[in-house]
Amino acid sequence: METANSRNCGAELSDILGSQKENFLGKGRLCADQAKAYNDILDCRTAKMGSHTLTCDTCGKSRVSYNSCRNRHCPKCQYVRQLLWVEKLQCRLLPVRYFHVVFTIPKFLKPLFYLNQRECYGMLFAASALAVKKAASNPAFLGVDSGCLSVLHTWGQALNYHPHIHMLVPAGGPDPDNMEWIAANKKFFVPVKALSGIFRGVFMENLFHALRSNQLRIPEKQKGMYATPELVKKEAYSKSWHVYIKKTFKGTNQVVSYLGRYTHRVAISNSRIHSVENGTVKFSWKDYRDRKTKIMELPCGEFTRRFMQHVLPSGFYKIRYYGIMSSANSKTKMEDCFRLLKAARLISFYEGLSTYEILEEILGQDPFRCPGCETGKMMYGLAEGKGTDP
Repeated sequence: METANSRNCGAELSDILGSQKENFLGKGRLCADQAKAYNDILDCRTAKMGSHTLTCDTCGKSRVSYNSCRNRHCPKCQYVRQLLWVEKLQCRLLPVRYFHVVFTIPKFLKPLFYLNQRECYGMLFAASALAVKKAASNPAFLGVDSGCLSVLHTWGQALNYHPHIHMLVPAGGPDPDNMEWIAANKKFFVPVKALSGIFRGVFMENLFHALRSNQLRIPEKQKGMYATPELVKKEAYSKSWHVYIKKTFKGTNQVVSYLGRYTHRVAISNSRIHSVENGTVKFSWKDYRDRKTKIMELPCGEFTRRFMQHVLPSGFYKIRYYGIMSSANSKTKMEDCFRLLKAARLISFYEGLSTYEILEEILGQDPFRCPGCETGKMMYGLAEGKGTDP
């Protein structure tokens, strides 16, 4: 009997996409951004991506390595980028507890979101951040200036289309006079139902503005519902807008540990793929209803269709900062927050290090140590007498 722990380690996402190349690329089923991601994942670390030669500065041994695609949807190309981002973030986080909040949308909005991804994802970011800001600044709840770090995910464990925002919110904030840091109690600083109502109201206001100004394309099967604002409002206010408050993070170390596993995820990693055989894929997924990890089996075509739904528009930022945590406030409000908390900002451990040194620290060994003589460094350009760091 196969369990969620058993796995064929040779199976990768690129194998599945390769088997469906004609069905998806050959038949024009993908938009330009999806087609680029598809090709990049297929070509990553193959001859099609080109190569570079490393030569030992001691014994002269050479090694040819294929280039990575660096596409953010490729499961092979996120690890180092993720670690560098997390290290940088650690230096800007406030030393306080954090709430983990998840904002979701009703099912009826999903077709509109998929057809207008750039616009709708932007509205989801803005509405969720403004909802937290309004709730935090309300004197009846906490009465502080707040902020958040927001991450967009578009998938569920079974690769179904499920746009939602994961948000980290400091458990407190500076008072209106910027004279005191007011900490929230152990629970969230606003009732979940109240936050959900604020979020729904802000999002619908933005949605109506976009509809009135013809910024959105309407799904063919939903044109009747979007014919008048009243019909849309009736549908929206008859549904639950789920907002979840998850376990509180006690400090920056716990936050950073969480973010390291979470922010740079792609829809599915190679480690979750168990096998690709006879036109079907078996992969592990977590069923949150009974909190068990299970094995799902899908035809390769359906698996590929589900995965490609989660390719984001080109240039779209899936990680954003708001309020006191925004980049615009890095030198002003955040400095005031550190002052109120009587804490000093950290300096990145990687600051000032070369690429060689950063990779050595991340990997725990010298990645450019010559496998031949075991004393020299493998470097670019030595064959032409131009030894340089990569």
